[in-house]
Amino acid sequence: MRATPINTLNPQRTAMLVADFLKSGMVSRPADLRYRENLIFPLKLIEDAGSVQVGRSLQKAVEKPSKLKQLKEKFKKERFLICFKDTSTDLVLECAATGEDALRGWLVAAYAAEMAKSNDLCNSSRRDSIGFMKEVVLDDAYEKMENLFPSFVTGLKGKGWYTDLFLDGTGSRFAW
Repeated sequence: MRATPINTLNPQRTAMLVADFLKSGMVSRPADLRYRENLIFPLKLIEDAGSVQVGRSLQKAVEKPSKLKQLKEKFKKERFLICFKDTSTDLVLECAATGEDALRGWLVAAYAAEMAKSNDLCNSSRRDSIGFMKEVVLDDAYEKMENLFPSFVTGLKGKGWYTDLFLDGTGSRFAW
């Protein structure tokens, strides 16, 4: 069986693109990912991309109404919410979210995971959870995403990726 490059964004391809971008600063082509895409276990989380999980319901991703209020305030200009856990990060998309919105959220989550991990190694005497550390570095991660996102999206479009939609299958989305 031969592999066919697919140039639309789904959770697995997005995770691979973000992981490659974080590691090398380069954007992969659809043909670069075609043999790496796992068709048997597509929902496996990619740690190098922030262990992001897309498509959980808002109710399952956010445990408390007070946390939802806090997230809505933090991401008021965005079409996504990010809820950090110790081993993964939930990315919940708004109904009208595009592929670029998913990429923005994914980059914030990945940068926060990367920064939390490095902070955790530096401050190994503290016993804070990784989820808590991701919350601490969220503003810095968001700022880093804002600075690098234009070049990331330009690179994606230049390599032939369609960023106008995000194929999240049967995943849940939210609306206000």
